[in-house]
Amino acid sequence: MASSLSPSPSSLDQTLRDVDDYVLENKSEDLSWDTLHYVYELVQNGNAAFRENRMEEAINFYSRANNIKSGDPIILSNRSAAYIRISQYFMRRTPSSSECRPLSGLEPTTLAELALKDAEKLVELQSNAAKSYLLKANALLLLEKYEKARDVILSGLQVDPFSNSLRDSLQHLERVSSSSTGMSTHGQPERNDDFDCTLCLKLLYEPVTTPCGHSFCRSCLFQSMDRGNRCPLCRTVLFISPRTCSISVTLKNIIQKNFPEEYAERKQEQDGLINAGVDLLPLFVMDVVIPCQRFPLNIFEPRYRLMVRRIMEGNHRMGMAILDSSSGSLAEFACEVEITECEPLPDGRFYIEIESRRRFRIIQSWDQDGYRVAEVEWIQDILPPEGTSERENLLELTCNAAETARSWIARAKEVARHGSDCSFVPSPIGGLRRDWISYASEIPRSFILCF
Repeated sequence: MASSLSPSPSSLDQTLRDVDDYVLENKSEDLSWDTLHYVYELVQNGNAAFRENRMEEAINFYSRANNIKSGDPIILSNRSAAYIRISQYFMRRTPSSSECRPLSGLEPTTLAELALKDAEKLVELQSNAAKSYLLKANALLLLEKYEKARDVILSGLQVDPFSNSLRDSLQHLERVSSSSTGMSTHGQPERNDDFDCTLCLKLLYEPVTTPCGHSFCRSCLFQSMDRGNRCPLCRTVLFISPRTCSISVTLKNIIQKNFPEEYAERKQEQDGLINAGVDLLPLFVMDVVIPCQRFPLNIFEPRYRLMVRRIMEGNHRMGMAILDSSSGSLAEFACEVEITECEPLPDGRFYIEIESRRRFRIIQSWDQDGYRVAEVEWIQDILPPEGTSERENLLELTCNAAETARSWIARAKEVARHGSDCSFVPSPIGGLRRDWISYASEIPRSFILCF
């Protein structure tokens, strides 16, 4: 955090230009004069830091004083003002400054919430003082709670109808609240780059504001973080995850209200990535699977992490495919799987458990954001009639596949029982892989279930 903060003044900041000096008098039977004098020195040191724009040091002094003498109006008032000044500084800081000199510490919203907490206590203690209401209104303004800020100022005017600061603040608040909606003088929304995501260069959709103060589309931010946990703009390390990071409701409401048509287009575009369609499937290229298999997977590649996030927001289904060793392209037949369990890990990986469902034939496939998507044709399992040659051939094929699997398992158990080197045991994948592509296209699901 910068050692010196210099936010630009505004009409609503009049009460934040200075802080109150502490009056040394002992009205508490619980504190000795030595302790009270120590509190006095802490507050004075905090005031000196505040007046030199060293807000972080000022808050530290005020907090130490508050730990000794909690609920003191002057301490609460001064600390609330310092919290507001830091929050204002962060919010008014230009993007270029953030890129050149990233900051660490609490985010502006959290600082404003701490200021509001002190101001609310102050209003309870000094409900007849205009400054109490001004501090609370400042904090609410930073949190973009304009209606509540207006109510607080009106309450203050009932206490002190002749307060010029409250009157000026009310006028300023009306200007801020009207301009925050992004409306022009003709009542039409003004579209500018402030509402664009700097990653996809489109209107922000489900915006997320990082602790360093930058806003991105939620999907764009976490797609970027698949390759590193730093802010794409200022490179500040981010300790956030899709599970714990919430959407900026205020920013979303402003965008959705002022640009409804463009926001609806962005929503439709995002829904198309999540729910591709009945005959479109994202593909995980790994190995052969057959219906009714269950097994876990560790997803660590950035492209598949993005794919899994989108799948989990949709129907939880994808295709499992294999590369044909002879041609190097995707095999014609593959299998649909459903993600039954998904556990996001702290480092961004996913531990998932899948269960295979039904087979399909790939009609065509293409790349989408690094992973494969395919148009598929579902295979209908229709058993040949009893007594036909097709039925007999299918039974023989199924029995041979099952016998090969049982034989390999028996040999593996025998080797394990004698403790011999199992390197000579033929792999079922190696033995069956060459034929399994043709097996998968011919054996119905109902036959597989029998074995």
